[in-house]
This record gives sequence, structure tokens and C-alpha cells, in this order.
Amino acid sequence: MTHNRIAVIGLHEQEYEYIRQHYDGLMIWHQSIPMIKVVDGTLYVEKAQGVGMLPVDKVVYHGIFEEDLDFISGLALWNGPCFPNAYGMLECRLKIPCLAKAMKYSKFNSQRGFISKGAYINTDTELVAKWGNWHCGENKHKFTGSWESTENSVLEPYFEGDAVRILNIGGKSWQIKLEGETWLKSIHPDNAQFMEIDAELLQDTLLLKDKIGMDVIANDYIVQKNGHKHLLEINHIPNITRFEEVRLHFLKTVADWINDD
Repeated sequence: MTHNRIAVIGLHEQEYEYIRQHYDGLMIWHQSIPMIKVVDGTLYVEKAQGVGMLPVDKVVYHGIFEEDLDFISGLALWNGPCFPNAYGMLECRLKIPCLAKAMKYSKFNSQRGFISKGAYINTDTELVAKWGNWHCGENKHKFTGSWESTENSVLEPYFEGDAVRILNIGGKSWQIKLEGETWLKSIHPDNAQFMEIDAELLQDTLLLKDKIGMDVIANDYIVQKNGHKHLLEINHIPNITRFEEVRLHFLKTVADWINDD
């Protein structure tokens, strides 16, 4: 490494301390987005304490922030070693464009619609409207009948079935059954758990990982009772702390990547 310094951005203190213990060089750690600049191909990151910026060789980034798109774009313009790679994150940060691209490649690309903010729709079947870019299970509305959209939104049929996530990090994959007390399912409830991996869903996830150019990916699917499967969305920064097995594998993958010259 030229500067013998890395930047860790977005991870919590416990994860930072693990990386700190597995890296002998200098480190800058920010839990939120720092100021950066790219000058003559060198990335400078705001100091964690004090005034000024320091050059870094590598960046580890794991977080979703309200105004992080330009920050990720800056990392992509730097074109230096970043985990996950900045281009893949950039492709997936905005949910609607990411979904449109994923539908081009996924085997489970059930048709979607779109509705502009302020437009009305009348439907006899249940639809789900999704908007925003939080990737956190928010901004979804299930409805029938007449509905006026308050945001530019994707429209999809409401699929009754099991919600599952295929997660891939550093060459290792898991399938997680998502749970929840309502039709909204997520990884967070206590009864969300690992399950046997569906080979078709894994193949689809790895294809999208390759086509979009991602290092870490978590695809959410619905598996209906009749066996039909539907891709719901791609997560570029998936939760890595819900399951200790996933957390430790992620951290080991990061530590190995950092120390790989």
C-alpha cells in the first residue's frame, strides 16, 4: 500500500474493532459519511478527529444514508479499491432503476408497472406500490380499488407466499426466511431463520450479482404455494448483524480483502 492507511465507513464500533484487530496499518473510521476529495487519483478522507484530510489506499463501506449517492459516485470516480465495489453500489442505490435493470436479467421477472406522483389508479386486484430508496422495508402500500400515488412508485401484483432472502458475501451464500406479523416481511423478527437454499434462487442471485457487478448482494423473493417465484428487490447493503454467522463471515471477508495486496 502507498499510504498504509484504510478508511472504514458506516460500520458500528464492534465491527470496526474487529477490523482494527486484523489490520496493522493506519485507519480512519466514520460511522456516517465523511467529507472526501479525489485529487490526481488519490482519495483523501476527512480525519476522524481534528481538522484536515488524509490519503487512503482502500475503503470499506457499509451503510445506507439519506444523501449517500453522490458519496458513492465520488468513490466510483476515484476508481480505487473499495469493498463492496463502488460501481455495484451505484447501480443499486436507487431502487427503481436497479429493479428495471434486474428485470432484464432475472429468471423471475414478473411484470411491473409504474405510477407518477399525483396519478390515480383503479384496480380490482391487490397491488403493492413501492417508492423511495431506503431499502429498509418502508414506503410500501397494498391496496385495491381507487388510489392516488403520493410518490413516483413501482406497481407490482401482491404475491401471497413465503418471503425469502438469498444472501451472498465473499463466495458464501445463505437463504433466510423473512418473517413479520403483517404482509410486510423482513429479516429482523426473532423467528426469521436460515433455511435450505433453493438452487434456482441462488443461481438467479449470482447471475444478477455478476451482471450488475456487485461484491455483496441480498435478493428478496416471494415463493408462492404453487411454486412460482418472483424477484422483489435487490439489496446492495444487506443487514450483516442479525445473524452472528453472517456477521463473522462478513468481517473475515473484509479483513482478508484489506490484507490482500
